[in-house]
Amino acid sequence: MKYRRFGRTNLNIPVISCGGMRFQQSWKSDDPVSEASQKNLEACVRRAYELGINHFETARGYGTSEQQLGKILPTLPRDKIIVQTKIGGMEDINRFRETFELSMRLLKVEYLDLFAFHGINNDECLEHALHCLDQVRTYQKEGRIRFVGFSTHGHCSTILKAIKTGEFDYVNLHYYYIFQDNWPAIEEAHRRDMGVFIISPNDKGGLLFQPSPKFTKLTAPLHPLVFNGLFCLTHPEVHTLSCGVAKPEDFDIHIETAEKSDQAAEIIKPILERLQAEMEKVLGREWVRTWHEGLPEWYETPGEVNIPWILRLRNFALAFDMLDFAKMRYNLLGNGGHWFPGNKADKLDELDLSTCLQNSPHKEIIPKLLREAHDLFHGEARKRLQQEEG
Repeated sequence: MKYRRFGRTNLNIPVISCGGMRFQQSWKSDDPVSEASQKNLEACVRRAYELGINHFETARGYGTSEQQLGKILPTLPRDKIIVQTKIGGMEDINRFRETFELSMRLLKVEYLDLFAFHGINNDECLEHALHCLDQVRTYQKEGRIRFVGFSTHGHCSTILKAIKTGEFDYVNLHYYYIFQDNWPAIEEAHRRDMGVFIISPNDKGGLLFQPSPKFTKLTAPLHPLVFNGLFCLTHPEVHTLSCGVAKPEDFDIHIETAEKSDQAAEIIKPILERLQAEMEKVLGREWVRTWHEGLPEWYETPGEVNIPWILRLRNFALAFDMLDFAKMRYNLLGNGGHWFPGNKADKLDELDLSTCLQNSPHKEIIPKLLREAHDLFHGEARKRLQQEEG
């Protein structure tokens, strides 16, 4: 396993982390846990540890994950592992304390190496986190938390605002080949010597554990999972990638990513060139290089249509046959709350987009492309996993 210094925490963190979001029994935290589920989770944790993956990351919102991890983590050498959980900031400090104590009881650890405020996705979430910060500082003084960070699905401007408070030692954020908008936040985190943890690179990064045949061919000889991981690790500012697994053998392919991480830039260069060429061939060079310019944010758009994400999904669906991924994300619009905000393009006949698109070089054709995307993607409304089962 390869390791990187996790910013000013000075923790030596593996470039592949064990994310606790896929191997738990249920998204309902009070569901009974079967013997088979517990055995599988423990086998995953042991396999990770054997491979040198000693960072275990979960959240209070991940159903039975904390409870199940609490039955295996205490059997590992405490000074050899990095334990992280996440709890959202709250207006009610007493409720925040109760939630923290529950997490600690379930995990059965005396302290957390890394604590994160979960989901600083907008200004209100940031305010709630800062409201709870004094209590978290108390936990630090008591030795129950070592370092404090935050996770986010928010807009880059929100992430930058949170980073610039100077209150956080690290950040968990989205950044991968198909979504590079958060690079300015990574640069700012690097300037402040913060740890940078990439979340959901395999799922939100394009459903890469079940990639399209075309994308697989384009990233060959690398599996798309390995390509995407190396794309992230090309940047020394990025320290670790969350790899949630469902079974122990799922780690195997991620080991290839770690082993090749020192040569990442050289290895992926021809693949990046091939992907760019294919995208320009399918969509046109001018569109590929300028589609994002002058687009309004969802909250600036009539009907709160999330134009940037819908066009992004259209790009990858058409260029790389990522249709399943595009459908999954598109049908979450309108149901994702502040985790994936904005709406679908299903009511364009009722909306006038001319003003909000006035700064786009493609303002004349975008309404047509949005209709095309809706016809291609629309289906049964989706919810976030926590909403579906919790």
